[in-house]
Amino acid sequence: MQTPKGTLIALGGGDDDVLINLIRSEICSVHSNIEVITTATLEPMESGQAYKEAFEELGCSSVRFMHIDEDNEADRPENISRIEQAQVIFFTGGNQLRLKEFLGGTKLHQLMQTRFMEEEITISGTSAGAAAMSNRMIYEGYGYYSLVKGEVKTTEGLSFIQNVFIDTHFTERGRFGRLAHAVTKRPQFVGVGLGEETGIIIKGGNHIEVFGAGVVTIMDGSHVRYSNLEEVDEGEPIAIENLTMHLLVEGHEYCLSDRVFRKVSQQKRKLTTRTQAAR
Repeated sequence: MQTPKGTLIALGGGDDDVLINLIRSEICSVHSNIEVITTATLEPMESGQAYKEAFEELGCSSVRFMHIDEDNEADRPENISRIEQAQVIFFTGGNQLRLKEFLGGTKLHQLMQTRFMEEEITISGTSAGAAAMSNRMIYEGYGYYSLVKGEVKTTEGLSFIQNVFIDTHFTERGRFGRLAHAVTKRPQFVGVGLGEETGIIIKGGNHIEVFGAGVVTIMDGSHVRYSNLEEVDEGEPIAIENLTMHLLVEGHEYCLSDRVFRKVSQQKRKLTTRTQAAR
C-alpha cells in the first residue's frame, strides 16, 4: 500500500485554539493557502468567517472558506482550482454524515485524496471533521445502548487514512462503549478516541503523535479472545474478552502498523513543546 506524503491532523472538538496554533506554528507559513471546508455545519457563513479570522489573527494572509451542500456543488471549477492550490485543508465540526453526502465520491474529494497521497499537504479537522477522515466513521451509538448489538452504526468516511475509527468528544460524551463495539466488530480497525482540546498528528499513514491537554484512547480489538457478537440477537448486550486499551498524552505515540505504544524521543517532543509555547 502506498504511503501518503501528506499529514493528517485531527482534534477531538472543544476549543480549537490548540489546533489552529499547531497548524500555524508547525505546518504552514503565513502565506500558505488555507481552505476551510464548512460542509459539516449548518451555519457555514458564521463558522467559516470565525475560522478565517482565527487564522488571520495569527498572521495567515491567504485563508478562504468553502461550503458544499445541496445548493453548492462540490465539482465547480472554482472549487477544483482552489483545492489544487491549497497547502492546508481544514474541515469544521457539525455532522459528519453531511461530508459523506455532499463531498464523498466527488471529483473534488478525489483531488484531495490524490494530493494527500502524492504531496506534502495537510488535511486537518475538528469534531465531525476529524471523525470523517478514515475509510469508515462512527455516526451513531449512545450511552448504554452503544453496548447493545445493532446500536452502533458506521459508514464510509473520506478515506484519508485506512482501518482507523476516529471518535471525538470521547471522554466528555461517554463514547467508550461505541468505540469498543466498533473495533470488536471490525478487529482490523484501530479505535482512536479523542478528548476535547486534544488531538493527533498522523504522518505516513502510520505514526500517531498526541498534542493538546487531554487524553487519547487507543482501542485494539485484534487480541480479543472471545465476543458474543455473532451469537446474540440485535438488541441484546455484548460481551468482549481481552480488548486492549492504551491511554496516550503528549509525549507519547502509537504505531498503527505494529500496534505499539511508546514514549516520544526528546528530539520529536520539540514539536509539542513549541506548540505549547505558541498557545
